[in-house]
Amino acid sequence: MADYAIGDLQGSLSALDRLLARIAFRPGCDRIWLTGDLVNRGPDSLGCLMRVKGLGDSARVVLGNHDLHFLCVEAGTTSARKGDTLDAILEAPARRELANWLRGLPLVIREDDWLMVHAGLAPQWDAADAVRLAAEVSARLLAPDYADFLANLYGDQPDRWDPELAGMDRLRFIVNAMTRMRICDADGRVLLRFKGEPTSAPAGTLPWFDVPARRTTASRIICGHWSALGLRLRDDLIAVDTGCLWGRALTAVRLHDRTVFQVPGEAVPGDGSD
Repeated sequence: MADYAIGDLQGSLSALDRLLARIAFRPGCDRIWLTGDLVNRGPDSLGCLMRVKGLGDSARVVLGNHDLHFLCVEAGTTSARKGDTLDAILEAPARRELANWLRGLPLVIREDDWLMVHAGLAPQWDAADAVRLAAEVSARLLAPDYADFLANLYGDQPDRWDPELAGMDRLRFIVNAMTRMRICDADGRVLLRFKGEPTSAPAGTLPWFDVPARRTTASRIICGHWSALGLRLRDDLIAVDTGCLWGRALTAVRLHDRTVFQVPGEAVPGDGSD
């Protein structure tokens, strides 16, 4: 049995299939850990959802910001954006089945000392906090009135964690950190609009995983989301979004020995930032 971390698919089913062939993936024996953003921008979002859902327990998946955007569009709480490639899912007979499956996915997966999240974790959280707070969001996504939650999801505030946060402010910060964050300052204040390389980050900020007081340093974290960062392999971090959607590569990292496997991505129009 082998476990592989795989970066953001964003509708690139052909790349996923080629990568699974490259690693000789054996469903029912091996597992893939997918960092979220299964859908959007790429040519086959519907195919990606169907393929990954069909893998059952052989795929471990967290939600990304594009997956949540699809849920908002599907629920009618926001409109599709220029560049979205969600129509095939919205028109599919399995639309509601797929949306319900996505709503049941977590924001964080913890297994042994591994933590997987799409984007990042606030430095004030430890691993247990991350799992507990992700579960608060999951409870709202699975509630009968989940559309009310989605209708109030968008926004950049609050930009710093406070355990006294309540209601949508609390939930919105959790979602923003786990699905959108790249950089923050030493106090954990998040700058959500930054999408460039770490060397071009504003003064006084740093990648979330480099904050000195981060409380998840004992965990080994798997994340995606930051295509401009590219592949990063450290003892405490596997960052695996290598810009498949922007014509670079889709990457798998075998967890037990950090062996890297890559296949060419699928270039689509865009700036490669998200």
